[in-house]
Amino acid sequence: MAPKKPSRVKARQPRGFVDRTSADLAAQERMLGIIRGVYERYGFEPVETPLFEYTDALGKFLPDSDRPNEGVFSLQDDDEAWLSLRYDLTAPLARYVAENFEDLPKPYRSYRAGYVFRNEKPGPGRFRQFMQFDADIVGAPNVSADAEMAMMMADTMEALGIPRGQYVIRVNNRKVLDGILDAIGLEGDAPRRLTVLRALDKFDKFGVDGVRLLLGKGRLDESGGKGDFTKGAELADEAIERVVRIFEGVGTGSRSGEASLAGVAEAFGGHATIDDGLAELADIRASAVAAGYGDDRILIDPSVVRGLEYYTGPVFEAELLFDVVNEKGQKVQFGSVGGGGRYDGLVSRFMSTPVPATGFSIGVSRLQTALKNLGRLDATERSGPVVVTVMDRDRMADYQRMASVLRDGLNPRDESGAYLGPAIPVEVFQGNPKQFGKQLQYADRRNAPVVVIQGGDEKQAGKVQVKDLVEGKRIADGIEDNAEWREARAGQELVDVVDADGNEDLGNLVGAVRAILARHAAERETAGR
Repeated sequence: MAPKKPSRVKARQPRGFVDRTSADLAAQERMLGIIRGVYERYGFEPVETPLFEYTDALGKFLPDSDRPNEGVFSLQDDDEAWLSLRYDLTAPLARYVAENFEDLPKPYRSYRAGYVFRNEKPGPGRFRQFMQFDADIVGAPNVSADAEMAMMMADTMEALGIPRGQYVIRVNNRKVLDGILDAIGLEGDAPRRLTVLRALDKFDKFGVDGVRLLLGKGRLDESGGKGDFTKGAELADEAIERVVRIFEGVGTGSRSGEASLAGVAEAFGGHATIDDGLAELADIRASAVAAGYGDDRILIDPSVVRGLEYYTGPVFEAELLFDVVNEKGQKVQFGSVGGGGRYDGLVSRFMSTPVPATGFSIGVSRLQTALKNLGRLDATERSGPVVVTVMDRDRMADYQRMASVLRDGLNPRDESGAYLGPAIPVEVFQGNPKQFGKQLQYADRRNAPVVVIQGGDEKQAGKVQVKDLVEGKRIADGIEDNAEWREARAGQELVDVVDADGNEDLGNLVGAVRAILARHAAERETAGR
C-alpha cells in the first residue's frame, strides 16, 4: 500500500482579519504622519503600551464565566493569570498612567497609534483587528481640555484634506443624557435606559420620527423587504414628546449649537445633573467660538451618544457629511470616523485618588476609506526599487558594489549620518539569472523605474546600460515592429563607468539614474496640476 501523501495546509485568512498591500500601508503611513503632526503641534507626545493587558485591568466585555473570552481574545499565562488582547487604547493608557503616576507630568498629554482587537462576529466593514489613533489629556479637570480635543479633531480633519462643510465635530455631555433618563423616570432601570440611548443614537439614521417610534412601541424596518421589528423603550407619550423636542432641527443646518442648548434647557431645565452638563457644553462652545471654531466645525448636538460606559462628561463624534453608496446601492452619509470624551473614573480604578481625563480616538481604517472616497489619499502603488540585473552569476560582487554605490548616491545624508528625504530603494536581482527576460518581468512587477544592466560586453567596454522603464513603456506603446523596437533601444542609454586612467568610477551611473528619477518626479508633478 502506497504511503498516504501528507495533506497540505489550506491557505486561508482568518475571519474578521485582513491582509493589506504595500500601497495600502504607504497610504496609511502618510495619513498617520499628518495626524501625528497635528497632535504634536498641540503638545502631545507618543507612548506605546503592550498588545496584551491583564484582563482585570481592561474592566469591560468580561462575562461571568471561568474563561473571560467574550468581547476580547484571552489566554491564561503560566501563573494562571488571565491576559487579554487590548480592545481599545484608552484602558491600557489608564493602567500606564496609574503605574507611572509619580513620574509623569500632570496634566499628561500623550498619543498612541496601534492595533486593537474585538472578539466579535465579523461582518461588512466590521473587523476583529483594526487600528486606532488616540490622543488623551490625563489630569485636566476643566472642560477647556475637552474643547481643545474637539478643536484638535477639527484641525486633523482639515489637515487630511477634508474641507469645512464636509465634516463636523459633534459634542454632547453624558451628564445631559443621564439626567434626561432620570427625569423621565428611568433611574435605576438599566435595560430601558440602554434602549433609550440606542434609540437616540439612531437619530442621524432615522430622524425624529424614527426615534419617536423607538422610544415608544418599536419600529418596523421594511428596507430590503426584511420587515425586521425593533422593540421600543415603551415610554409614555408625554415622556416621548419631551425627549424628541430637544432633537428637532438638529443636523438639518437650521439649528445652531446655542439653540440646541436652549432646547434642552427648555425641555429639562431645573434638573441639577442636566444643568451641570449644559453649563459644561456652554463653556466648550464659548472656548471653541473664541478660538475661531464655529458651528460649521464644532457643533453642540444632544443626539450624540457614545457607547462605552466609562464616559462621565462631554462626549465627541467626528462625522463626515458627504454621501457614499452603501452595499445596498443606497446613498448614505459616510458618518463617524472617530469619537471620545471625558472619562474621569477610568484611571481612578487603579488608585485612591480621582484622576480626570479626556481623550479622542480615530478609527484609522475607516478614515482611510473616507479619504479614498474623497480622493484625498493617494493609494496608488508607489515607485519600486532601482533593480541591478545579473548577467553573470560569478560577478555578484560587482553587482552588489554597484547597488551599494547607488544606495549611497541616491540617498544623501546630513552631517550626522541621517538620511535626507524619502528612501530610494536599490536592490540586486536575487532570482535565477539565466533568463534575462524574467528579470525585466520581475522589475516590471515591482514597479521599478530603472534597471541597470552590465553584461560581459559592457564590462569589457567600461560601460553600463541604464534602462528607463517608464520611458521604455511609453516608446514601446507607439512601436509595432520588433525590428523598430530593437533599433529604438527603448529608454536605454550607455553610461561610462571607467575614468581616463582606466579605473572604475560609478559616479556617472549614479548621475544617470538620478536624472531619470528627477525626470519622472517632474512628470508626476506636471500631471498632478
